[in-house]
Amino acid sequence: MDATTIAVPEAHATTSRAPRKSGSSGWWRHLLGVLALIWALFPIVFLISSALNPSGSLDTSSLIPKSISGANFDTLFSDASRPYASWYKNSMIISTVGALGSVFIGACAAYAFSRLRFTGRRPGLLGLLLLQMFPAMLTFPALYLTFAKLGDVIPALGLNSIWALTLCYLGGAMGANVWLLKGYFDTVPKELDEAAKVDGASHARIFFTMTLRLVMPILVTVFMLSFVGLFSEFLLASIFLQDVDSQTLGVGLYSMTIGNEKNRLFGQFAAGAVLASLPVVLLYLGFQKYLVGGMTQGSVK
Repeated sequence: MDATTIAVPEAHATTSRAPRKSGSSGWWRHLLGVLALIWALFPIVFLISSALNPSGSLDTSSLIPKSISGANFDTLFSDASRPYASWYKNSMIISTVGALGSVFIGACAAYAFSRLRFTGRRPGLLGLLLLQMFPAMLTFPALYLTFAKLGDVIPALGLNSIWALTLCYLGGAMGANVWLLKGYFDTVPKELDEAAKVDGASHARIFFTMTLRLVMPILVTVFMLSFVGLFSEFLLASIFLQDVDSQTLGVGLYSMTIGNEKNRLFGQFAAGAVLASLPVVLLYLGFQKYLVGGMTQGSVK
């Protein structure tokens, strides 16, 4: 009895010391996390500091500004040769309309591939996957020639038109989004569709009144991914939009970094970049829970 009573406290003491040892050895993980955070925040802090620097040049920019002023923001909106407000409006229109169109086209295609059975269903899905392996830049010459000729017939859909660029973006709406949406659509029980069909509902009514409400997280996720992608797109926009008033934020801000005045315009560029990041940041903060749920559940199937 004495040996038993002595051995039990020793075993209990051994087990109680183990968590304390493992917890004390994890300090380096916190250190790596702090270093990674500092590394990620460094360019953001430098950009904000340059935007608030009253001199507005690259040579005088520093991580911590000596004085703070909003002169760069005032110059940004008062420069007639660089209409920042028009660039911002064009980017918001293209990104919003393009993202909504991508969600609608992708959702319709995903519903058909998930719920309907038709000839060519599997080859169609594999074909969409195969098309993603080709670089998008291969289509740029063909797109340029197509919309240049289309502009002769319909000027509103020619070059230097944000609607033509939006239409071009919608041409690539089907692709990875369809696979992501289909994976989420497959998680919705098919018994719900069958019950609705018994009540006389058509496929269109089931899709618009019932299915879309159940898959709202993945719809928000695809909208966010499409919005961010279109908002930051540069290559195709620089080819289509040549007029200053029709350019997007990416093309307009890039024009401040070329030529002999890139040093003088750096503060103005930094101010425009800070304001350009606001829609994306607010979108992620507002729909963060939908993004996490949609990405994890939509990639299961």
